[in-house]
Amino acid sequence: MGSILVITGDAGESFECLYARQRLLEAGWVPRIAAPSRRRLHLVIHDFEPGWDTYVERPGYGADADLTFDEARPDEYEAILLLGGRAPEYLRHDPRVLELVRAFDAAGKWVWAICHGVQILAAAGVIAGKRVTAYEHCRWEIEASGATYLSSDEAVRDGRIVTGQTWQSHPEFYRLVFACLAGT
Repeated sequence: MGSILVITGDAGESFECLYARQRLLEAGWVPRIAAPSRRRLHLVIHDFEPGWDTYVERPGYGADADLTFDEARPDEYEAILLLGGRAPEYLRHDPRVLELVRAFDAAGKWVWAICHGVQILAAAGVIAGKRVTAYEHCRWEIEASGATYLSSDEAVRDGRIVTGQTWQSHPEFYRLVFACLAGT
C-alpha cells in the first residue's frame, strides 16, 4: 500500500492527528506528517464545556513531523489529509500548503479534510461548487468560497474530496476515506 500525506502544525488537533496516523498504519498505509518544520509538534485538544460559548483548548499529545512542506512531493502519495485544530488558521496562508493541495486536486488524487482543515481547502480554491462539511464555525468560509455547507452530515464525499465535521465524526469520515482507498 502507498503513503498518505498528513498536513498539520502547531495547534493541530491532537486526537485527529494521532487517530489518523494509527488508523492508517493499522490498515497498511504509510502516513507521513508534514509541517512547517521537521520537529516535535505542539498539538492541542479542543473540547466543549458547560458555560463556554465556544470550545476550550488544552495542550494535547505531540507528534513528530516526518518532513517539511518543502520536502513533500505529491507524486509520492495517494492522498492528502488536512487536519483540524487551530493550525489551519495559519497554514491556509502558507503558499507551500496551498500549492500541495492544488497539486493533489489537479492530479485527481484524494483530498481529505476534517474539522477546520476545510479552511485550507477554501483558501486553495478547490471546493467551489462542491458539497462539504466541517466544524460549524467554518460555514462562512465554505460558502464564501462557493461551496455548499452540509450541517447534518458527519462526513461528505463529493468527487475526490472528503470532508468531516470534527474528531467526533471519525467513524463516518474514515469509512469514506477507506472506501476511497479501496476504490469504491
